[in-house]
Amino acid sequence: MDAAFTAEQDEIRRALRELLAGRGGPDGAGSAAAAPEGYDVALWRRLSRDLGLPGLALPEEYGGGGCGPAELAVALEETGRALLPSPLLATAVLAAPLVLALGTGEQRSALLPPLAAGELTAALAVPGGSLSTALGLTGDLTGGAWAGGGRAGGVQARPAGGDGGWRLYGEAAQVLDGHSAGLLLIAAHAGGFPRSRTLLFLVRTDGPQPPAGLVRTRQASFDATRPLARIQLRDTEAELLGADDAADVLDTLAATGRTAAVALAAEAAGAAASALERTVDHVGECERSGRAAGSFQSVKLRLADLYVRVRSARSAAYYAAREPESGGLALAQALEALRVTTAEAVQLPGGTGSTWEDEARSYFNRAASDELLLGPAHRLRDHAAQRAGLFGPEGRGGAAGRGPAGRVAV
Repeated sequence: MDAAFTAEQDEIRRALRELLAGRGGPDGAGSAAAAPEGYDVALWRRLSRDLGLPGLALPEEYGGGGCGPAELAVALEETGRALLPSPLLATAVLAAPLVLALGTGEQRSALLPPLAAGELTAALAVPGGSLSTALGLTGDLTGGAWAGGGRAGGVQARPAGGDGGWRLYGEAAQVLDGHSAGLLLIAAHAGGFPRSRTLLFLVRTDGPQPPAGLVRTRQASFDATRPLARIQLRDTEAELLGADDAADVLDTLAATGRTAAVALAAEAAGAAASALERTVDHVGECERSGRAAGSFQSVKLRLADLYVRVRSARSAAYYAAREPESGGLALAQALEALRVTTAEAVQLPGGTGSTWEDEARSYFNRAASDELLLGPAHRLRDHAAQRAGLFGPEGRGGAAGRGPAGRVAV
C-alpha cells in the first residue's frame, strides 16, 4: 500500500504541481527541450530559487534542504507527471551524491553549494552508454570493464605529472544532459592493465573557455525531454574526485544507484499516472461523442488493469524510499507500468490517426527512452534476483538456476 506522506512532502507535491500546471503538458515539454540547454532555464531558476529543488537531498551545511529519498521521490514523481525536461535527474540524483560521498572537504565546499542553488549543473559520464551497469542496477560493476577496464577503449586516465593532476583520453556516449552541464563527473580507467581500477574525475566546463581537448556533441534522442550527449576527451585536464585513488568508487556508485533507482521509479510512476489520467479523459470524450472504437465495457476493463499497474508501481517506489535495497525491483516495476500504460494510451482511444496520438506518443517515447537508458526491466529483475541469491549459492554468475544458453530460469 502507499506510504503516508508527511506535511512537508505534501507541500513539496502541491508547490511543484502548481508551478508546473501552466506548462502545457507534453507540448510545453517538447518546446523547452528544443532550447539549446535542453530545458527551460527560467523555469529551472524558479525551481531552484523558490523550491530549492536541486539541493533537496543535500545537507543543510551546503545550502541543501536536508531531506531524504522520500522527498526527492515526491519531487521526481511530479516532474515525471509533467515530462519536465530539466537537469534535476543528472545533477541532484546522479552527480551531487557522488560529490558528497567521495569529494574532499575542499571539493564539497566548492561544488555542493552552487549545485544546491541550481547555479551549477552536473552530469555523470560513463563510457559505453552503460549507465545502468555503472550504477550496479543491471550487472556487476566490479572489474571496471564498462569504464574501459581492458587494454583499450572507454576512458583512460593517467597522472599529468608532479602537480597531482590527471589527463583523460577517450569518449562516453549517451551522457544525460552532458552537452550543457557546467560540471562533468567522468568515470575513467586508471592504473594500466595490471593495476586496473575505476576512478571518478571532475572536469569544469562553466568557465569562459572550454577545457582543452573536450568536445561535447548533443545526440539525437528518442525522447526529446531526455537530452543526451557524446563526450570526447583528448588529453583533457581533470581533477580526481576525492583525496586519493584508494577510494571505493564502485561501492559508492552502487549506493548511488540504489537511491537513484528510487527517484527514477517515482518519476516513471508519475509519468505513467499522468498518461493514464489523460487517456481516461480522452476515452470518456470519445464515448460521449460516439467516436469510441469497440466495446466500451472492454475498454473500461483495460483501463482498470492499467490503474492497478500504476498504483502498484507507485507503492513500490515509495516502499523502496524506505528500503533502498529494493530500488532496482521498484524501478523495473515502474518502467514496465510506464511502457504498458503508454502503449495502451496510443491504442485505446481509437488507434492511429487520432489527434490524441501526438500527446500519447510523448509519454510513449519517455517509456522507451527510460528502458534504453536504465533497463530493460527484465535485466533489472534478473540482477536483483541474483544479488538476493534466489538461484542458490551459485546464482551470482554460476550455472545454478539457469536454463539453456545461460538464461535465468524464472
